[in-house]
Amino acid sequence: MQTNDAEQYIEWAREVLQIEADGLKEISDGLNGTFAAAADTILSCTGRLVVMGIGKSGHVGHKIAATLASTGTPAFFVHPAEAAHGDLGMIVDGDVVLAISNSGESDEISAILPTLKRKNCITAHPESTMARHADIHLTAAVSQEACPLGLAPTSSTTAVMALGDALAVALLRARSFTREDFALSHPAGRLGKRLLLRVADLMHSGDNSPAVAEDTPLKDAVVIMSEKGLGMLAVTDQGGRLKGILTDGDLRRLFQKCETFAGLTVNDVMHPNPRSIAPDRLATEALKEMQQNHVNGLLVVEGDGILVGALNMHDLLAARIL
Repeated sequence: MQTNDAEQYIEWAREVLQIEADGLKEISDGLNGTFAAAADTILSCTGRLVVMGIGKSGHVGHKIAATLASTGTPAFFVHPAEAAHGDLGMIVDGDVVLAISNSGESDEISAILPTLKRKNCITAHPESTMARHADIHLTAAVSQEACPLGLAPTSSTTAVMALGDALAVALLRARSFTREDFALSHPAGRLGKRLLLRVADLMHSGDNSPAVAEDTPLKDAVVIMSEKGLGMLAVTDQGGRLKGILTDGDLRRLFQKCETFAGLTVNDVMHPNPRSIAPDRLATEALKEMQQNHVNGLLVVEGDGILVGALNMHDLLAARIL
């Protein structure tokens, strides 16, 4: 088998990317009111968007349906061959069908066209069977495939996928879809966690909260701080209001200055007015607070300064907020 040098591979790759970029430019230049009509039809539909395609168009259709669904447009993919064998029951009144085909002559889709009540087709040939049956016809035709044989779908599938992205984003903007909306459909993802998790979801509270009364002997406080394992200790008054904080760093500095802790209470060595955060604040806000103030933890208070918990950087790391 003949081998080629690196420059040859790079040249071929750039040729492909340029051809596909030119194809996307063609699609962009050809956009017209039909695209707006398709977007309005999908936006106003009372059901779901049903995406169909066979072969490479099916693979692209899966991706388009997933992108639409995650950006506020209820959508799912139906395989046209399976649709002819019962899955048409998944399509109900009020749904819109987005049927994808390069030739517009897909036998599997053509066979079920009479059953579909509303059809939006993305196809390269305006005079095709699918285009003639479509209420709205969006063209994704490109003048050249990147495949030098002109056989493998390359530029054409890229164009359809990009047109699907354009439709999804146009609908996203029309719906005023927000980052918070996106997070609700991606709760397991990093973005979802960053936008949905609040301090109350991560903080140490109750018996796990590192807190002592202000008259606690320093020796006892050190033992409690070690047991809680958060590197800090909240100091509260009799009403549970936050008065101060004692950290590992404070103890190290205290060891350097004092030879004995006899008679000292946490009130003698604590820092008053420590940084705190409310439990309903986003975890990302807690992260920003820690980073801006170069601290590794925050105490959590509500109401009139009542201590309800504690949060440190390790909690944010474990939740993958960073």
